[in-house]
Amino acid sequence: MQRAALTGLCAPLRGGARPGLVVSWWPVCLFHAGLRAFAADKELLVKLRKKTGYSFVNCKKALEKFSGDSKQAEAWLHEQAQKEGWSKASKLQGRKTKEGLIGLLQEGNAAVMVEVNCETDFVARNVKFQQLVQQAATGTMFHHQGAKDHLTTYVKRFMKTAELSQLRTGPAGCLLSDQLALAIGKLGENMAIKRAAWVAVPATYYIGSYVHGALPTDNPSLPNVALGKYGALVICHASEQSQKSNLADLGRRLGQHVVGMAPVSVGSLEDEPGGDTETKMLAQPFLLDPSITLGQYVQPQGVSVLDFVRFECGEDTEAEETQQCLTQEENSL
Repeated sequence: MQRAALTGLCAPLRGGARPGLVVSWWPVCLFHAGLRAFAADKELLVKLRKKTGYSFVNCKKALEKFSGDSKQAEAWLHEQAQKEGWSKASKLQGRKTKEGLIGLLQEGNAAVMVEVNCETDFVARNVKFQQLVQQAATGTMFHHQGAKDHLTTYVKRFMKTAELSQLRTGPAGCLLSDQLALAIGKLGENMAIKRAAWVAVPATYYIGSYVHGALPTDNPSLPNVALGKYGALVICHASEQSQKSNLADLGRRLGQHVVGMAPVSVGSLEDEPGGDTETKMLAQPFLLDPSITLGQYVQPQGVSVLDFVRFECGEDTEAEETQQCLTQEENSL
């Protein structure tokens, strides 16, 4: 009876073969069925690996744990990575993070600049770290979404680590603190979302921006965030006589000046021209043409420089933040 059942299952393969050979085809049927199952499992494993970025070993373990259910496997992988990340973050806490990246994101009349730190430049060039910088920038922009409308003057705000860690990356996004833990777990270095600046302007103003030491962003998930070691935002007011078409180029040159000359305050057009040690922006020699001051460069173009923000990756920010707060108070008087 067992032989009859085997004969029926393998009937298409039997042909004119001798009856004693029919049974020998049964392992072949099982072998082909096993190959198909293996191919399906492998395809599922590859898809899960590509989607999550976790190792093949962990993805395989997750699929086996949930009998091939990719959704449950993915959720479990994220949960385990989160636990591992928080554990590593706790162990690595206290290790110096002087490397990293500045991220700059500009959307319409608002711009964000963030600094995210790590231990080595090698990790700073890893796409997973760069995605963390992007998440910090988009999270800061999303947090201020309702504050950029109906402005009569410019607004400038700063955020530190504690505030940033509680931000979400979007309407249904994760906490930045969780994304930080995931990145630490994957890359194995201590990291910190150190600070952020958000700027918004009304219609008659504009924001110049520049990132120095910019890294190529081949990853399609980082299309709008400029990454580098230095960054600057320059807040300007354009008169009716200024050429609107040139404002983007002008803003970039002003950003280059802020990065290169590191001014402490804006100053005024009445300030006496200074030398290389001058700290007032408008009195400094213009970076791209030292024969004139920055004030002499912008005045004929119908542009007034009102304020700026400068980030340098890894710098000591205590003195810098104190000066920025003083400058902001002066501008609000």
